[in-house]
Amino acid sequence: MHFICEKAILVSAISIASRTVSSKNAIPALEGIHIKAGTALALTGYNLETGITVTTPARVEEAGACVLPARLFFDIIRKLPDEPVSVQADERLQVSIRCGAVSFTIAGIDADSYPELPEVEFDNAVSLPQRALKELIGGTIFSVSDNQARPVHTGCLFEIESEGLTVVAVDGYRLALRQFRCEEPIERSMRFVAPGAALKEVEKILSDSDDPVRITLGAKHILFEIGDATLVCRVLEGEFLDWRRVLPQNNPIRLQGEVAKLTASVERVGLIVSEKIKSPVRCLFGNESADFRTVTTIGAAHDVCALEGDGGDLEIGFNCRFLLEALQNIPEERTAIELSNGLSPIVFLPAGGGGRYAYMVLPVRLKEG
Repeated sequence: MHFICEKAILVSAISIASRTVSSKNAIPALEGIHIKAGTALALTGYNLETGITVTTPARVEEAGACVLPARLFFDIIRKLPDEPVSVQADERLQVSIRCGAVSFTIAGIDADSYPELPEVEFDNAVSLPQRALKELIGGTIFSVSDNQARPVHTGCLFEIESEGLTVVAVDGYRLALRQFRCEEPIERSMRFVAPGAALKEVEKILSDSDDPVRITLGAKHILFEIGDATLVCRVLEGEFLDWRRVLPQNNPIRLQGEVAKLTASVERVGLIVSEKIKSPVRCLFGNESADFRTVTTIGAAHDVCALEGDGGDLEIGFNCRFLLEALQNIPEERTAIELSNGLSPIVFLPAGGGGRYAYMVLPVRLKEG
């Protein structure tokens, strides 16, 4: 194997592929990056759960493949001068790396010991703008559960239908939902749950452009094609929460407010709340306003936010971080707030109607006084 590649291009490819490399694994090859030089240069990182392959332009002098230690290879390449890099492996898997006057020789691993990535059929892909998928993932991933007792909820539910895509995440205390409506109908429908860890990597690879990302569903795996990168991960099995049944409808109390002002108020009263010093934010929804209060061993905080509508002096408590994260991910300047009673969840919906997003947070019991 022998190829020559620009340093900046190689650094970028390694940094993306190495995101799914195992730091410690019973299979030594999985602690490295699989490099294949053929018609193009392909770099792969894989941890048996998620695999990323990046294809990048290079001048291939001799076709071949080998596995190099991911961290060492990345550190060497990024420290080289800004000149073309030559990488050559001999029959004993001694790999020579040269750039200008700099040279390294490191030991490679036989590419045959590297597990093959799952294959996904390419005949049922759907496409949407990268920007849209990035917003959908970013607007829901924070609500993914970390409780391995219900593995299916450690991922996001994708529902792809003719009119668009819905992504939902739940963790037992809250629900996050985002939707994207396509300009043209999608020819096929899909329903699957993708692991949260893999989706975080997808989000990092996605750009804010309208360039397409292709999603292909296989029997047990899902494939994301993003420019020169592909990510494959397993589909989570199990029965995902029926969000349509859980999300409250026709709540009797409906208010509206500015997202920035609501977020600022909750942030202020949350300054005396931490993971160690937990206390709910006490919300009193009155006529044209909401009172937010917190009391902890540090002290007390109080703020008032103007709203439109009458909350009927409903007092209800919420986990401060959960409430704040919902507000921080609302993609509009104004939001509708729906409530029912002190034991029912709060729901944030688009102020102008429609189903672009929905954020639901379950309440916590408040102590008297």
